[in-house]
Amino acid sequence: MADLLKVGDKAPDFKLLDQQGQQVQLAKLVKQGRVFIYFYPKADTPGCTAQSCGLRDILGDVGDTAVIGISPDAPAKQAKFDKKYTLGFPLLADEDHAVAEAYGVWTEKSMYGRKYMGILRSAFLVDEKGKLAEVWYKISPADTPKNLLAALGQ
Repeated sequence: MADLLKVGDKAPDFKLLDQQGQQVQLAKLVKQGRVFIYFYPKADTPGCTAQSCGLRDILGDVGDTAVIGISPDAPAKQAKFDKKYTLGFPLLADEDHAVAEAYGVWTEKSMYGRKYMGILRSAFLVDEKGKLAEVWYKISPADTPKNLLAALGQ
């Protein structure tokens, strides 16, 4: 696992496929304004659905800030998730979890005594210069939209 990122660090750039199979690059998005990136463990699971729908519900309040979801799910699964809940923002497929590793969110987890590697639910606000303006490791689904609005002064 990579070191944890902190406010002021340069956001690791990435190029990933979205739910339509289109390539999305952070460096290009940053040129258009702030980017909110959240990492979630698995599409269409209760916590990830609550988190994603919470962000969908505040899209009209975030101005020109782009919202991007990233999980290890394949583009087809991301597309199904997007369609089922009409999320309306890019869901990126980090199938080899390289981006999650760069952000320090690919970590050892434990369930029922079984250890495995997975996503630590986290979120990052990237400013127009590509620097991290806010960092939230181990964020709850309910706090994700609240924290974004607070960071944007809403």
